[in-house]
Amino acid sequence: MESLIGLVNRIQMACTALGDYGATNNSFSSLWDQLPSVAVVGGQSSGKSSVLESMVGRDFLPRGSGIVTRRPLVLQLHKTDEGQQEYAEFGHLPRTPFTDFSLVQKEIQDETDRITGKTRQISPVPIHLSIYSPNVVNLTLIDLPGLTKVAVEEQPESVVKDIEDMVRSYVEKPNCIILAISPANQDIATSDAIKLSREVDPTGERTFGVLTKLDLMDKGTNALDVLEGRAYRLQQPWVGIVNRSQADINKNVDMIYARRKEREYFASSPDYGHLASKMGSEYLAKLLSKHLESVIRAKIPGIISVINKSIDELESEMDHLGRPISVDAGAQLYTILELCRAFDKIFKEHLDGG
Repeated sequence: MESLIGLVNRIQMACTALGDYGATNNSFSSLWDQLPSVAVVGGQSSGKSSVLESMVGRDFLPRGSGIVTRRPLVLQLHKTDEGQQEYAEFGHLPRTPFTDFSLVQKEIQDETDRITGKTRQISPVPIHLSIYSPNVVNLTLIDLPGLTKVAVEEQPESVVKDIEDMVRSYVEKPNCIILAISPANQDIATSDAIKLSREVDPTGERTFGVLTKLDLMDKGTNALDVLEGRAYRLQQPWVGIVNRSQADINKNVDMIYARRKEREYFASSPDYGHLASKMGSEYLAKLLSKHLESVIRAKIPGIISVINKSIDELESEMDHLGRPISVDAGAQLYTILELCRAFDKIFKEHLDGG
């Protein structure tokens, strides 16, 4: 089953190379749209980046104020054997391993700027990043720009709607699994991620809820109503996460140590102790990996059908276009003479026909 996720990863990379990343203006069938994926959705400051880094066990995402994620990031996680060195590799830089994850942060920023410029614009063209590590599960996630309500400096006012439209274009597809991230220290009714997921997945069949910042809630309060499905029910489970604090991030606290502290928090919590086995970033990653595998298996017949349909469409288009034009002068002259002969034949037939 692990090879199924790897196969979908390779198909996604091929789609991007060919310009198919779910664009609605494509005259051919979009294969990208048929591939099951996990889209990570959340408002700014919801803890979205920290959740992803905790699942990977590494600091690798650019940080800063305003809209940091300005292109979709297709994050492909590959589990390796214990003791093997961790490394990352970009789709646009094949066979160039990155073992320094601070350089991964820089490359994501540089590659974003290469397409969007330094004007803080957004682009739907995804960046592909593969991470190989013994500390991950086999899983593919698509990190989308954070939903926002206000444009920051140097950005047009339309960027708020542009981001929502981009995120919506991913999560409204029936093959998309939605990872809706919301902070526990805010009312769930105001969550940008839940609001959007409710619109595109009203039954909650495709949505996994994630509550971050449980440790930052007001003293004497808890999020059990949400985590146990009473405040907002989903068909998939809610998972609570405790990320590193900003102070921990500033001190470069090791991510593996942070995972252990997260486990200890839930195990010792009087509020969440009974849910400890189904909380935390490690459990979330395993849950998503298992679910994605099952969805891929169920969708394989549809994927094969779309591939065959695309082949038929492209072969028909190639037949309509005719043979490729030769590049050397002699062959081009021969092609022109053939066209002249064909024209001459048709013209004579019309004359003979009166």
